[in-house]
Amino acid sequence: MRGTGRTTLRKTDVLVAGSGPAGLATALFLAEQGVDCYLLGGGPERSRPPRILGIHPRAMELLRSLGVEQDVRDQPSARALARNAGIITMESLTGPELGALDAKYVVDADADLGDLSPTSWCLCEEGELEQVLRERAERLGVRMRPQAELVSFEREGWGDEGVLAHVRDRDTGEEHRVRTCFLVDAGSAGQAVREQLGIGFDSRTLGHFVTVRFTADLTGPLRGRRFIMGYVDNPGVSGSLMPLDNGADWLLHVRHDPERRPVESFTEEYCTALVRAASGVADLGVRIESVHAWAGEAGVAERFADGPVYLVGDAAHVMPPSGGFDAGTGVIDAHNLAWKIVAVLDGWAHPDLLDTYDEERRPVCAATVEQAELRAGDRARLREAYQDPADPELVQDPLVWLSSRYRSSAVMPWDEGTLPGYGLWAAENDGRPGSRAPHLRLRRGGTEISVHDLFGRGMVLLTGPDNRAWKEAARSVSAELGTAVQVHGIGTDLEDLDDRWPERYGVTAQGAVLVRPDGVVAWRCTEAPIFTRTVLRGITKRVLRLDRRPAEKRTP
Repeated sequence: MRGTGRTTLRKTDVLVAGSGPAGLATALFLAEQGVDCYLLGGGPERSRPPRILGIHPRAMELLRSLGVEQDVRDQPSARALARNAGIITMESLTGPELGALDAKYVVDADADLGDLSPTSWCLCEEGELEQVLRERAERLGVRMRPQAELVSFEREGWGDEGVLAHVRDRDTGEEHRVRTCFLVDAGSAGQAVREQLGIGFDSRTLGHFVTVRFTADLTGPLRGRRFIMGYVDNPGVSGSLMPLDNGADWLLHVRHDPERRPVESFTEEYCTALVRAASGVADLGVRIESVHAWAGEAGVAERFADGPVYLVGDAAHVMPPSGGFDAGTGVIDAHNLAWKIVAVLDGWAHPDLLDTYDEERRPVCAATVEQAELRAGDRARLREAYQDPADPELVQDPLVWLSSRYRSSAVMPWDEGTLPGYGLWAAENDGRPGSRAPHLRLRRGGTEISVHDLFGRGMVLLTGPDNRAWKEAARSVSAELGTAVQVHGIGTDLEDLDDRWPERYGVTAQGAVLVRPDGVVAWRCTEAPIFTRTVLRGITKRVLRLDRRPAEKRTP
């Protein structure tokens, strides 16, 4: 402790600062593959308002890979809201409905996505999601200090000497140091890490809001409706109602001017009046549970990495909740970074592979923030009954969730020619390098699985039934490079239940697709080349940056 002139030195592979969804996911993806993780809790800013998170299908696929998908769906809020869908506008909960969100880019939470993904959208209260992830982290041996915060850090080199972090317990004041190979900031330290690294953050404030959590029996005024959000507009209140259990537990979001009406003026009496106006029940019995002020922001860090320090989630980007992209984007950040850290620590990839985290995630995150901001602006058309056309830059929800395309040295160049789609989003998953591997329903040993259940540990080579040459090549490359390349023959090892493999991946029975641990296609070959081993060896070395110099394995 600093007060006694002594500080304890601890060591870990990766120090994660921030125990929100992105920070917890980072620790989980690492710990699942044997990486020693030390997780610090959120800072004071973690006292943000309660919120329902829309966890989109791509993020749910990744939670599925951790074995926690069903645990999340079993949470009280997720069970209560499992059949909620739609965004409506109304005079009040008891008054007439004025319209509903009905735009071509919107795919509702209850839509059947079985052709695109093995999972679907989930609505879950943030605290419940975090508890599921926290319990899983404990089972995997993640060392967690929920009351600790990152005070400062020094970069000292590479490998075991990467970062020396100074950590303080907020309750006791006790301080200690942590020496770590990598530091991942998931938003715990606010903007302190970015400022120390000199990383700019281009953000815009879209509005100021107050969230009131309240308890009131609204089952009568609901009249059996199960919406995600209901905008209300009348002389007493202008805001939005969000159910937490479709009955008594609710959130009311209202826009406010902090200069004209500071949050301190949101007294219990005033908040009760707002709730009654929103419900349309003048004598409604209301209990105010909490009041939080927050700012709607949109922004992206100018870079996501600096030496052995990386930004994920809130540290890397912020966006309005419109569209429900926020939580999922942070989970995908965590997954993209984690497999690369594992590969480098275990010696089957060159450290330069980590440069591709920023190359891949920052452009996609910036485009996702833009889509969230466009959706926030488009909500005004809901109240105007869509008299004006939607912004042509709005991209359909499933494409934003599932069809992003990476350009980096960790994927082979995109196919030549004009690519159909919308900038960073493909018009559909078609197996091109840089895109998420298309979903396939497969049967293995009598059990139906998704092709995404094959990914997560090491490189995967998907082949057709005529794959002898590919199997021999993968065995040779794995032995030579120390990189596990698992081969799965679709049509031999696995049954293609819908016979979609060649169509969805753009290959023939002799072709193959190399997929990274994060489920992203690194390379595809429509036909088996003559020198199969030489080609696969060269591609694997390039993707993992082993064409630079030999990597060093982590010391046990």
